[in-house]
Amino acid sequence: MSAVSGLALIPLLFTAPAAAETADINYVALGDSYSSGLGTRDYDDSACKRGPAAYPELWAASNATASYDFVACAGATTDDVLANQISALEQGTDLVTITIGGNDVGFADVITTCRTGSNADCDEVGEEAENEVRDVLPGLLEETYTAITEAAPSAQVVVLGYPRLFEMGSCGFGSIGEPKRERLNQMADTLGDAIADHATAAGLTHVDVRDNFDGHGVCADDPWLNGTTVPLDESYHPNGAGHAEGYLPALTGALA
Repeated sequence: MSAVSGLALIPLLFTAPAAAETADINYVALGDSYSSGLGTRDYDDSACKRGPAAYPELWAASNATASYDFVACAGATTDDVLANQISALEQGTDLVTITIGGNDVGFADVITTCRTGSNADCDEVGEEAENEVRDVLPGLLEETYTAITEAAPSAQVVVLGYPRLFEMGSCGFGSIGEPKRERLNQMADTLGDAIADHATAAGLTHVDVRDNFDGHGVCADDPWLNGTTVPLDESYHPNGAGHAEGYLPALTGALA
């Protein structure tokens, strides 16, 4: 073996342990419907609407993990995470992902009111929700983040946010009007900014997915979010592309 070819092998010798480390990851996926996969139309768990097209499933399938526990559940609030999901964490958990907060401020009810009510109705419920984000949500997030880090003290905790739901412009018959879409996007930003601030303050890894979904909201030519659908509970949630093209690359990038 020549000196040059011998030296060429040195980087390989030093990079090999990194591959071994990825195989040791113990991953737990917590959260609400944006983590469980509601909206993808393919579920293994009909109660929590957990499915194989959800971003935690996609990440776990493409990475060598020592263990993987998927406990995110549609409709979950911070109280549900504390009561029903935290128990999945252990001292040896290495990675935790979570989306949470939207149900605590009644965002689903806000969307329903904006879809069926007047612009004034939408403004009113939007203001109420934003007050909840400012006054109530911080304490709930702090309690939840603290419980996660205490239950899994060695884990990297990745808090993923929510996308803006809508694009502006023409949207077809029966769609939500543009003023309401703008108002709902403003509320999504208020919620997203609060989650970012509190996750960062807690020393966790925050992943903002709003830019990833930009141009792919409801009313886009290539939407990654469902509009009003049947069944109704899948409305305004990421579809399969939203998880594969929106959430998964954002998570992968944060862990790179």
